[in-house]
Amino acid sequence: MEVCHLEEKPEFASVIADRCWHAWWTDSDVSLAQYQAAIERMAVKNRVPSAFVACEGETFAGSALLIEDDLPVRPLLTPWIAALWVDPRFRRRGVAFRLIAAARHTASELGYASCYLNATDMNSPYYEARGFRRVESGVGDVNILSIAAAH
Repeated sequence: MEVCHLEEKPEFASVIADRCWHAWWTDSDVSLAQYQAAIERMAVKNRVPSAFVACEGETFAGSALLIEDDLPVRPLLTPWIAALWVDPRFRRRGVAFRLIAAARHTASELGYASCYLNATDMNSPYYEARGFRRVESGVGDVNILSIAAAH
């Protein structure tokens, strides 16, 4: 299993866009083409926003984004690990943990002390068991979690 920056595997941009758009953006005003263009712009290392991809050979396994703002009601919190997606065939194999680690590493290299993440009540225990701490509960329908950027 390889986890790298999208810049190293740009051929996965359309797959990342497809998975994430269908998971979270279908009810928005953003089209799949617009979302894919945004993902393609994230194929530049050492900046926010950035995209990370996990793959096994030429097979997509998962992805995560490191973005500036994932919760407009908390604009001072940055950066955010967002759109974490692991293909069902690769779940329960540590892929999510490795994608989060890649995002944390980049955030640390850019001088951030911590990263933030949105999680539902159902998903929060997963992240908390992996070192995230709850910063705030019940912000809309999510909780805000944070973790040290360095890993």
